[in-house]
Amino acid sequence: MLLSLVLHTYSMRYVLPAAVMMGTAPTYVLAWGAWRLLSAVLPARFYREVDDRLYTIYQSMVLLLVIIYGDLPKNKENVIYLSNHQCTVDWIIADMLAIRQNALGHVRYVLKDGLKWLPLYGWYFSQHGGVYVKRSAKFNEKEMREKLRAQMKAETPMYLVIFPEGTRYNPEIPKVIADSQSFAEKEGLAILKHVLTPRVKATHVAIDTMKDYLDAVYDVTVAYEGTVDHKGQRKLAPSMTEFLCKECPRVHIFIDRIELKDIPEEQMYMRRWLHERFEIKDKLLIEFYDAKDSKRRNKFPGKSVHSKLSLKKTLPSLLFLGGLTASMLLTESGRKLYVKTWIYGTLIGCLWVSIKP
Repeated sequence: MLLSLVLHTYSMRYVLPAAVMMGTAPTYVLAWGAWRLLSAVLPARFYREVDDRLYTIYQSMVLLLVIIYGDLPKNKENVIYLSNHQCTVDWIIADMLAIRQNALGHVRYVLKDGLKWLPLYGWYFSQHGGVYVKRSAKFNEKEMREKLRAQMKAETPMYLVIFPEGTRYNPEIPKVIADSQSFAEKEGLAILKHVLTPRVKATHVAIDTMKDYLDAVYDVTVAYEGTVDHKGQRKLAPSMTEFLCKECPRVHIFIDRIELKDIPEEQMYMRRWLHERFEIKDKLLIEFYDAKDSKRRNKFPGKSVHSKLSLKKTLPSLLFLGGLTASMLLTESGRKLYVKTWIYGTLIGCLWVSIKP
């Protein structure tokens, strides 16, 4: 009996963080909303500091073991974080690195415009300094610059995450990959196998706007073990639900810290530079997935560190938000508030983002 309970508990170890993360979303939004109202008469820096702390508490519940290659500075910096993009888990990979620099609350995202309609999250990401952008000709450069300048004016710590590919690399949608490769060939750029041809607009606007505010750019390459089939073909990377509710595949992260002085300022030259960075990513991923020597597969070249967070980094957040949510759900009035937060919070959020970018 006891052994069965232990085994069952062990099998649920990945379901728990997923359930808590989603289940505590209304609690988190209520806590943030209360602070937003209370801080209305306070200087903006007070709101930002507590908002960053709340974000740290919420996100630290799902941060797991990662394998890190390259040099991740120990101290927090104002940076732009450029990464390949293959699944929704990529969102929290940035968190996994930022917390190791005590900068988790500083993470902001550049997100495709459609994500602003996410229940609760879409509204909050915008409030937390996130920037929603449209693709191609609909990209609003002026709007993005204004939002970034407002963040700099408020002296907001910046860990700005950008996925330059613009969409996820999905081996189950070969047309997207083929179109990306055709575009590269047409433009005289190297054809990439394991990443898509990067788009430069958001990266250029971010670097150009904040060049005197940033300390560096982090060029990050992410690979998930177990995403190659028995024929050696690339498989779909895990979704957020699969990652949290099943046994998590090991995540390998290669980091290259780049000085601003080494990045061209003109967009046409930055475009070439960015593509060259993705060529480097592609070579790393070819080595990871396709190396002829099986001993070299499932790892990046160079030294690595198995970086595991201590319980003191994650458990207090789990107990705090989990406890608040459980307390709310124990009473009828609490349950009603919980449900109304999901419903009305989503509606108000959608209304807000439709009016204000």
